[in-house]
Amino acid sequence: MINLKNKKAVITGATGGIGNSIIEKFHSEGAKVLGTGTNEDKLSKLKNDFNGMIFKRFDISKHDEIEKFVDAACDELEGCPEILINNAGITKDNLSLRMSQTEWQQVIDINLTSTFLLCKFFLKKMIKNKSGKIINITSVVGHTGNVGQSNYAASKSGIIGMSKSLALEYAKKNININCISPGFIKTNMTEKIDPKFKELILAKIPSNRLGEPSDVANVAAFLSSEMSNYITGETIHVNGGMYLG
Repeated sequence: MINLKNKKAVITGATGGIGNSIIEKFHSEGAKVLGTGTNEDKLSKLKNDFNGMIFKRFDISKHDEIEKFVDAACDELEGCPEILINNAGITKDNLSLRMSQTEWQQVIDINLTSTFLLCKFFLKKMIKNKSGKIINITSVVGHTGNVGQSNYAASKSGIIGMSKSLALEYAKKNININCISPGFIKTNMTEKIDPKFKELILAKIPSNRLGEPSDVANVAAFLSSEMSNYITGETIHVNGGMYLG
């Protein structure tokens, strides 16, 4: 049975579809959560919807402020979080020959470098506590590639390789580091997809439907619980059979 009661967790990208669903799941399980995002209106709504949880505006692209944020998060949660879920990310899609260096670098900086730095500074706290769970949200695109998303695919596959390396480094410290790789999930991002392209996507999914954000949230809860204590360095695919890794 999953038990997250009173577990302290930091969840980035809390205002997005998947992040919001993870927040809802952790709230129902009794976890003590600090969620971050950059949209003030959505953060205010989360504060109203989930009483007792902490929501802060924090831009993970500001790398020189991440260590300070980690210290502040520990103070606000009254202790180091046992769980870190790196969910925040961006896209800047373009065909490779048209992609500017800025479009490339922004996606790498936010999706990969920020995730690394958050892992690094929270790991220091978790080592002192002699335990911890880190879940990094990747994407099916990190395994398959996708037209117009060479930057995004590189950032997400980079997270997978990084997570495997960190898992090997800190397994002896009783810290589990895993990835969740969602396929096409019903979010604001997928709602913008052209209907004809969406039909092509559905044709590649054996389940013949888009996933629900709760499908990802349920796996996040499992990997955050003691039920996953002997799992580390793994990627769990949540894609309806679209990719069988």
